[in-house]
Amino acid sequence: MSSFAPLPYATIPAEDESLRAEVKAFLAEALAGMPAEKRARSWVGADPAFSRALAKRGWLGLSLPKRYGGAERGFFARFVIAEELLAAGAPVAAHWITDRQSGPLILRYGAEAQRQFYLPKICAGEIFFCIGMSEPNSGSDLASVRTRAERQPDGSFRLNGRKIWTSNAAVCDYMIALVRTSGVPEDRHKGLSQVIIPLKQEAITIRPIRDLAGDAHFAEVTFDDVILPADALIGEEGAGWEQVNAELAFERSGPERILSSMVLVDTWLAYLKSLPKLSTDDVILVGRLAAHLASLRALSLSVTASLAAGESPVVHAALLKDLGTTYEQMIPQAVAAAIAADPEGDPPGELMRTLAYTMGMSPSFSLRGGTREILRGMIARGIGLR
Repeated sequence: MSSFAPLPYATIPAEDESLRAEVKAFLAEALAGMPAEKRARSWVGADPAFSRALAKRGWLGLSLPKRYGGAERGFFARFVIAEELLAAGAPVAAHWITDRQSGPLILRYGAEAQRQFYLPKICAGEIFFCIGMSEPNSGSDLASVRTRAERQPDGSFRLNGRKIWTSNAAVCDYMIALVRTSGVPEDRHKGLSQVIIPLKQEAITIRPIRDLAGDAHFAEVTFDDVILPADALIGEEGAGWEQVNAELAFERSGPERILSSMVLVDTWLAYLKSLPKLSTDDVILVGRLAAHLASLRALSLSVTASLAAGESPVVHAALLKDLGTTYEQMIPQAVAAAIAADPEGDPPGELMRTLAYTMGMSPSFSLRGGTREILRGMIARGIGLR
């Protein structure tokens, strides 16, 4: 019997919605003159100075308590800001994981000393985190972790192994990694723990990985006898699997899973507005994209409300990510087909460059945060089909 049930409909509280106008005004100035093809790189655009500018306005750590430097505004305030940043194509990658996952994870599972040390720096934009989950030769099988942190007689850990596809490791100060502290990979979920790793040390090698567009936001990170203090452990030793799934609920559930192609949509809409007359097919496509987005946004808000209530909507978050990334990947295909259907049209170069970038990167949308196949397995178990 499945315990899966629909989440109640949710809306953004008025006090959080009131942030939107100020954020829009800030972004209009901060991003003025930035071409659409660059703004389309929002997810991978790492700009620490921009992230610190957000922090100065109190827009990082919105869901964290005031005693740790946060705004104590909750998840809906972050939703509004994330929505505006992505829709505008702001460079969010430097603080993205830190604000969305690492801060809430440390707040929920970290020791008080960890909260006091890391959270104020996160809220001030002074430090940035990446996450170490994927490993070479493991595909999306997160439970097959081989990177190992062995306890030493003095209580410290000796860390060896590799992580791959680590977003923005080169610009981050710390990594929160899922590692094996006991047992063997065949033990699957048992014996896994999470540790905080300072990245600026000689025993760690960070090798950039370039994507099809020539950007180097991914990296392979190698650990060679890295010594971590005992307090590098987050939460309970051996509880890493439960903790990382809670972390992934934050990653999979926000507007970032439905808005990756929005800069392309806006650039295409601007082109349509310049035309003397729209085709019926273009009008239908605009309506289809808007209706699809509205339904996905409603689901994302419901998951956000569940997180705000202290719940862990793992299955609902997986469902949103699967449906959301399918939508994101459909957009460049649909826009390309619409442009091709008008052979006499003369779309501007900025639109075509933005389309080319989004089309080339869109296959990765369903990879980051867990592949479609893994998510559908989770969904099937959650609704009692397996």
